[in-house]
Amino acid sequence: MTTGFVDEPRLAGLMVRETLRRLRGVAPAMVALSPLAGRRAGSLAAVPADLRRAEPGLVESFYSGHVRLAGHDVEFGSRSPFALRQAPRSWMAELHGFGWLRHFTEAGDALAAEQARVLVGDWLGFERRALPRLAFDHEVSARRLVSLLSHSPIVLAQADEMFARRFEAGLARQTRHLARAAGSAPDGMPRLLARIALATAALCQPARRCAVRGAAKLLAEELDRQIHPDGGHVSRNPAAIPTLLADLLPLRQLFAHRNQAMPRALFSAIDRMLPALRFFQHGDGALALFNGAGLADRALLHQLLRYDETLGEPVSALRQSGYQRLAAGGTVLLADTGLPPAPAVAGEAHAGTLAFEFSSGRRRMVVNCGATVRAEDAGRRLARNTAAHSTLVLGDHSSSRFAKSPALDRYLGVPLLPGPTRVPVSREDTGEGQLLTAAHDGYRVPFGFVHEREIHLSRDGRRIEGIDRLFQANGRAHRPASDEPLGMLRFHLHPDVTADETPSGIRLSHGEEVWWFRSEVAARLEDSILFADRSGARPTLQIGIVFDPMERTELAWCFER
Repeated sequence: MTTGFVDEPRLAGLMVRETLRRLRGVAPAMVALSPLAGRRAGSLAAVPADLRRAEPGLVESFYSGHVRLAGHDVEFGSRSPFALRQAPRSWMAELHGFGWLRHFTEAGDALAAEQARVLVGDWLGFERRALPRLAFDHEVSARRLVSLLSHSPIVLAQADEMFARRFEAGLARQTRHLARAAGSAPDGMPRLLARIALATAALCQPARRCAVRGAAKLLAEELDRQIHPDGGHVSRNPAAIPTLLADLLPLRQLFAHRNQAMPRALFSAIDRMLPALRFFQHGDGALALFNGAGLADRALLHQLLRYDETLGEPVSALRQSGYQRLAAGGTVLLADTGLPPAPAVAGEAHAGTLAFEFSSGRRRMVVNCGATVRAEDAGRRLARNTAAHSTLVLGDHSSSRFAKSPALDRYLGVPLLPGPTRVPVSREDTGEGQLLTAAHDGYRVPFGFVHEREIHLSRDGRRIEGIDRLFQANGRAHRPASDEPLGMLRFHLHPDVTADETPSGIRLSHGEEVWWFRSEVAARLEDSILFADRSGARPTLQIGIVFDPMERTELAWCFER
């Protein structure tokens, strides 16, 4: 696998674009190095709601100087937490994003109000150059601005006039900084979150009508570009949908509250994203684990779906996003049938083309390994490989590729480099159930094979039949230098599933649900791991079928309840 620019034009183009983006961002960053003495912002005209779940018990951890954020426990004792430099990057990003203020708002007592004011005042007291550069990343800046606006009531509850002026001036400074830097934000979520934050700030802070109109126009352009007609995000990450809705729904309310014209793109995006969110839900309410999705906040999902006014069952396909959903008799099957996202927005994307998950009632049975809670965990990279998905793997290679240089990883954020160039999909009602057929050519270059997967869900939802086929592409199929068997078919099981090998097949039980797995080639149980769990990575099992595609190019299998 090569990483040179000559052999990897996509990577070269991405490097050039990222370098130009960073150069465009130099001027705003340099201006912000010196303290910005802004005019007083004036009293806030509105306060956005925070739909995310709050836990008032977490407030006490700030009193004790030991705080858990982003899956990391960090102790700062009597020091200011904002002075830390050696803490994990994701912990620091969450700290400087100020989303934890919602716990203080939920506590709502005098002590919580005083502590919130002290912490915010502490951050405002640092000069720009004394804070880590990460604190002014586009996404962190956007989250901090929205959080400070949303929780300004608790911060200002016991504040004197001098602190109120200081707080409002700080909001104005941060808004100006983000406005200057937003044009150079990385593509995808950072750029869109920056536009959401600026529109929110324009509506909350006293501003001229033209400021609101300008922020709304730029947000509308970004929403039209990043949200597919089917409601999915260009990153193809299901978790991006609730993340964005949690900010877009309060923003919609702000437009109505301030009696400002709402951008059509905002209303339309929300209208499309809510059904897409329901599309990705399993019977237990969890989100499917594709393309960077990890542990979902089910309380937030429930809160968001209260705004969904659509009726009936979720749609059967998100065609632009590249996903299919089969559902019958309480069985839900979700499959990845799309091309990898563009490298510029593929920093968290997975090589899981044709992978699927299924749940029965409120029990998840077959899953993908999902993304880790802690961004720094080594498992986060492993979870992106094809082997961490319920699909077919050839030669222990992923169907899409990753840059192999640590330097490029640090510079570009470990983008997924597309492997498949075509993923044809067909679907039909057979009278006896639903038949889904899809294929990808991600193994054509290294091995000369095209992988096709056929899945049939019976009308009563009690039987899932599948066939995985390999077709030679232009007669070029070959095995690697290794003498080991080339192919592996994997089905990762949820940790709550109990599996036993028997002469009749593999018995799977999860609560009251019992399923049997059978295949025409002997299957075995092997160790696996679910990365997407609140308590950290959990050991689990996977069903594995080893085969040699030079001798067998078709594997039939079934799950039966």
